[in-house]
Amino acid sequence: MESLLRYVRVPPNSASMEEARRHVFDFFKTACRSIPRIMEVYNLDDVVTPSQLRTTVSSMIRKNAHVTNPKVIDMLIFKGTEELCNIVEHSKQRHHIVGQYVLGQEVAQNLEIKDQGASEFLKNFYKSNYF
Repeated sequence: MESLLRYVRVPPNSASMEEARRHVFDFFKTACRSIPRIMEVYNLDDVVTPSQLRTTVSSMIRKNAHVTNPKVIDMLIFKGTEELCNIVEHSKQRHHIVGQYVLGQEVAQNLEIKDQGASEFLKNFYKSNYF
């Protein structure tokens, strides 16, 4: 799988939303197919399950569902592909993966519950400084 991702190229610029949507689905499939390799390389079996990682990937993609410009979608796919290649090629350490993709989701959910009484300024401050 590692050698497969080394040759993954960012798709050419999308001409329409349908083409951009297809590129997003292709990226999601590639990311999901690389999850077992990521679990093996970073020894994540004791921390997270593959289905939780798939959920994290899909939530990160859905976070940008409001984007309607194909060029912006292509840029986000490029950034996601680069991140995926860095992870698969072991350019990150285990604590980066755990902090960003395992605990990061839990911290974000806990912040929403904890910050209900805080001002907008503090909410934005906490949001920008945790990730």
